[in-house]
Amino acid sequence: MGTVVDDAASAEFHAFFERHYAELSRLAHLLTGESDAADDLAADALLALWHRWDRVRAADQPVAYARGVVANLARTRIRSTVRERRRIALFWSQREERTENPDIPGVVDVQDALRRLPFRKRACVVLRHAFDLSEKETALALGVSVGTVKSQTSKGMAELQRLLGSAGVPRKVPVPMARGGETLGRNR
Repeated sequence: MGTVVDDAASAEFHAFFERHYAELSRLAHLLTGESDAADDLAADALLALWHRWDRVRAADQPVAYARGVVANLARTRIRSTVRERRRIALFWSQREERTENPDIPGVVDVQDALRRLPFRKRACVVLRHAFDLSEKETALALGVSVGTVKSQTSKGMAELQRLLGSAGVPRKVPVPMARGGETLGRNR
């Protein structure tokens, strides 16, 4: 009898994997800005889900749980990258090379602007506007309150508007996808 349950759980996980892997990879890409790392983060998240599959499949929102795992892995990766960059900067500090007035193009790419946002603001903006999640779904994915999602999304959009210049953020925010040239957007 255990084999039947194991086979059913395995089939259910496989279906979950097939349905959500691309979305989780795209989320990882938008959160980290690293297309190479996105597939690895999605795979790591799904492996973690498989190890807890009995709990995950019993959850009210398994996809929200999966998004939360990806967000946490992305946050860890970003922190690790920042620490590594700081170590490198300290090592090479005697060769300080700064540009006083960098040549910034008139229109800043949305993806570059997203990378400038603090992680929580970026995660809220990406989940709300690129993935078209509700405030509640975003809160579930990130493990925060709906109020936090509202304030972080609002602040993130204001920061994007500032970063993108006087033209501001269009009513439909184009967010590059991890693959291909298509964009996603959310009407506000």
